[in-house]
Order: sequence, then C-alpha cells, then structure tokens
Amino acid sequence: MALKKPKDIPKIPKAREKSIDKLKKAIPKKKKEEIEFNCKIYFYYDSISKKQKYRFHLETLKVFSSLNYKITTQYRKEKNEIDISILGLNALNDYLTKVQPASAEIDFEDLFGEYTVNIIKQDGSINSAIVNFNVYKKDIQIVKEFLPQKKNNGRFCTFELDRTHNSFSSEYA
Repeated sequence: MALKKPKDIPKIPKAREKSIDKLKKAIPKKKKEEIEFNCKIYFYYDSISKKQKYRFHLETLKVFSSLNYKITTQYRKEKNEIDISILGLNALNDYLTKVQPASAEIDFEDLFGEYTVNIIKQDGSINSAIVNFNVYKKDIQIVKEFLPQKKNNGRFCTFELDRTHNSFSSEYA
C-alpha cells in the first residue's frame, strides 16, 4: 500500500523559542536560592573593529572538567535598559578540555549614563543592577543590585566590576 504524498510540510515546534518579553512575565517556581552566575562588567577595546566597547562577561560559578561549555544568550538594549536572557549551555567542539566555568561575552557600544541591567533565566527569575557608564572618565559603577518585585523571584546572579580586564584605546587616553 502506497503512502499518501503530504500536502503540507509539518511544522516542528521550537522548544526554546521564548522572547525576552515572555520570560519577564513568567512566574518562576519556588525553590532554594543559589548563586549560579556572575556577571563581570568592564571596558573592552576591539582592535579588529577599532571600537571601544562595554563587555558583560557572564560565567557560571560551577566549574566543568569533562567538556568545555558556552552559555547561550539572547540580549536587547532599549532606552535605559539592557535585558540578557540565559538560554542554556552548549558544549564546544574542542579536542582539549580545560577545567573552567561556562561563559558568554556580550559587547555593547555607546552606553553612557545609568542603565538597568536585567539577567533573566528560562524559568522567569530576574536579577537586576543599576550600572552607571562613563567612557570619558573611564569609569563604571554599580549603583545598586536588586531583585525586581515578582512572585518567587530568587537571587541567582551577582554583579561585579572587573578592572583587571579593562582595555582602552589610545583615543581615550
């Protein structure tokens, strides 16, 4: 018996397709608070594009030894708000493995003044910080770390300035 030729191509649902707006509205389940991520903020000079950037280096506190992982993220910048959603971990195709945390680097240009930085997990938990950027004074300040008002919202991320990785172009010297 011959099979029918399909008229429509079946659509496969995308399991991870969640927008940042949907993640912000999601209510996380109640669970024990545990710090899982650290967000380091510093100046970064990209010598290839010859531009001064602000880098958000997101890394896990857990260290992986058998495989090298990368954090997959989705981000957007609106007016005075930066949203970074953590989608998950991807294993890298490396022959040599190192004992290291999973990490992601997100670069932004043209940030000046105070911005609210939101780190959003897939379950809907949000951790935020107000960060003041000033490229002319070569200064970044974390004004305040806080948890937005949301049911079952827990602390999972810390914010810190990493002055050891600051790199500047000679243009701002």
